[in-house]
Amino acid sequence: MENVHYFYVLKCNDGTLYAGYTNCLEKRLRMHNEGKGAKYTRGRTPVTLVFQLEFTTKEAAMRAEFAFKQLPRRKKEAIIAKKECITFDLAAKEFC
Repeated sequence: MENVHYFYVLKCNDGTLYAGYTNCLEKRLRMHNEGKGAKYTRGRTPVTLVFQLEFTTKEAAMRAEFAFKQLPRRKKEAIIAKKECITFDLAAKEFC
């Protein structure tokens, strides 16, 4: 069985963004929408998956999550808008 780790971004019902890490994206999205996910999303359901990247290690996915959370909102929205061609450079710790 292949071990896949995901960095993902949700758009909450109130228009805010939530970024997270998981190794089972479908289950995690279901948990968020059932109000059993992160405390932040519990009162902001339904949430919609707007971005995801796959990684081979948990560490890489979590580094992408951390780097994304450091960005201003407009840069986050630009990354989400370019979702087909976006990657995360682990060495530079930035999205390209």
